[in-house]
This record gives sequence, C-alpha cells and structure tokens, in this order.
Amino acid sequence: MVDDDPVFAAFVEQLVLSLGAEFPCTLQWVDSAERGLEELGRASYDLVLLDYHLPGADGLHVLAQIRELPTAQQPAVIMLTGSGNESVAVEAMKRGAKDYLCKAGLEVAPLLRVLNSALTQKQLEDQVASYNTQMRADLELARRLQQSLLPVRFPVFRADGALGDSALRFEPRFIPAMDLAGDFFSVLALSESQAGVFICDVMGHGVRSALVTAMMHALVENEAPRTPDPGEFLAALNRRLTRLIQPEEGPMYVTAFYGIADVATGQLRYANAGHPRPLHLRRRLGTADALPAPRPAGPALGMYPDANYGTGECSLEVGDVLLLFTDGLYEVASADGAEDYGKARLQAAAKENLRLPAGALCEALIGDVRRFSGRAEFADDVCLLGVDVVRLANGGS
Repeated sequence: MVDDDPVFAAFVEQLVLSLGAEFPCTLQWVDSAERGLEELGRASYDLVLLDYHLPGADGLHVLAQIRELPTAQQPAVIMLTGSGNESVAVEAMKRGAKDYLCKAGLEVAPLLRVLNSALTQKQLEDQVASYNTQMRADLELARRLQQSLLPVRFPVFRADGALGDSALRFEPRFIPAMDLAGDFFSVLALSESQAGVFICDVMGHGVRSALVTAMMHALVENEAPRTPDPGEFLAALNRRLTRLIQPEEGPMYVTAFYGIADVATGQLRYANAGHPRPLHLRRRLGTADALPAPRPAGPALGMYPDANYGTGECSLEVGDVLLLFTDGLYEVASADGAEDYGKARLQAAAKENLRLPAGALCEALIGDVRRFSGRAEFADDVCLLGVDVVRLANGGS
C-alpha cells in the first residue's frame, strides 16, 4: 500500500486482516512514491493499493513506472481516490490500473470484491503472457525448422562427365511475409546430368500452410527419384496430397511447377499445377518468355484426386536462365493502390536485365517491385529461383 496518511493506512490494514481466510495475504505500507518504487524493486508483490495524492510524484507517475516493469513482475494496481476524483480513477484505468476504490466510507465488502477482481485479472494476464511467450518460442522453432528444409547448397551437375564447376548454377531468393511461410522450393539430383527443380505455393499463411510445406518437402524427396516424367510426378504428388488433407479440414491447395533440366541432352521437360509459368530467358536471342503451358493444363494440387498433368518440353542453350517464382513477387499493389505490378511488368523487367548473372537478376527484379510499391516489405511470401545454364554436353546448340 502506497499512501501518505498513516491513519488511513492503519484502517485499511485492519480491513485486510479482517478478511482472514477469504483473502490470505500480508500487507506492506510505505508513505511516498519514492519508497513505493524502492519497495517494488526490492520484493515481488501481487497487488498495489496506490493513492493518487502523494508527496512528490503522484500515483499516476508510480503507475507509469510499474507499467514499465517486465510483464511477469508487474503487480495489479488498484487506485485509491478521494471523493469526487472519479476522473482520476478513469485515467488510471486507461493507463493500466485494474480498478479503483474511493477512500471515503471504505468497507470490507467492496474492498474484498476489488481485491479479488484485480488479482483474477492479474492471474489471467500472467497466463496469457506465459502462453504468448511459449507460442513465440514454438513459432521461432517452427521457423528455424522450415528454413532448414530449404536448400543452401546445391548438387553439382556434369554435362559430359568431366570434373569442374556445375553445369547449372542456382540462385534462390526467399522472403517470407510472416514467421512461417507457405512457399517452398527444392533442387534434386536425379542423376549426374539431370536436375529436378520444384517450386510451390501453399494456400494461405501461418502454421497450417507451414505444415503443408513440410509435407510437400517429404513427398517431393520421396517421389521425384521414382517418377521420371514431370506430369506423372505431379499427378502422384496430387494423389498423395489429397489423401493427406481431409475435406472436413477445409480447403487447402498447392500450386506447383516441376521441371527436369538435363545438361547431357540440353532439354527441359516440365509440368505445371496451376502455378505461374516460369520465364525462359534466352540471352543469345535477347528474349524473356513464359514457358509454353503443357497440355493438359492440370489444376492446383489437392483439388481433384484424379487430375492429369501434361508434360511440356523445350531446348536449353548455354547462357539461358530459367526463372521460377511465386505470385507474391508480382501480385503487389502500387504505392497509390491503383494497379498491380503484374506478370507483364515482371517479364519486361526480366528482359531488361537478362544480361545480368542469375543472382544479380533476381535482386534487380525484387528491387524493381519494391520501387513500384514504395515498400520494402511484401504482403505475401516471395520465392524466386534463378537457374543459370553454364554448360551443356552439345555445347549449347
């Protein structure tokens, strides 16, 4: 209790002691704001009865100092006011006090009610704070685990069996919009010359989407080496995913692209499940075009268990870049909200920067989108993967 009136303090102490087993506690009295803050620094208290009129600093100042303590160390504050000072009580509650008592005519019943109410609020706040702390720790662990699923080192692919640098170079950029992301990519060594390149975007954000990306990682790692045709691979992935996600859990779908780049034959074979079509940058020709849509064009994964996915094919040359991305990169509003960045701008920016190495190209595209929006942050997850064709067995013709 912080109150400069020793007579009133003794009266309140007698009221508190009279509560007995209904509210077992001990009470410590100090007569100034300074001594009150010293006592709170010395010992841990559950409740503080705080007078507004104090010598030196007033009760609102003490309340502000209490609110700066770590949440777990903050006692519940009940403001003591004189008659006619209800406005002070209201202001105190706006600043974090749990309740107030009028000093005039104070009796046992209202004192017990207010003490119990304030203590209950404090206990609930402590429980919420503990839950939030645990939740943040769990989310951080989940974020680290999810990050660990993304490749940081890439396999070496040989065009003709000779030793040396990889015939394919990979440049990823991953920008999650939240702690847990719904985008995912993977690069798999199917053989010495064949690279399986997978990218997907799981519907939504948060924990549920992150769990699905973890499932996708396991499914891709398990299925890709066994299924040499990209269309068949996506169909197998789709069947597995629709069995894992039950309809009663609500809709959940995944857009995905999977390609197999073979540096021995100079061919890319690919399939698409409702995903933005990657850009094929041909530096020799100075073009940046979306890969033709394979037929049949299958839906996103997880929608229809018997969906079919066609396999497309195109030739690769030395100097080509394949640019895989999720829609968070281009579905970005301008600073005035009048229009989206869109696929056309992305394609034009890729063509303008196609002479850059794949890593610098990715940075240039991200920078262009940020300038367009006027914001450094993205509202959706962004996943971007540049694949630079460095060497082919046939020399690239």
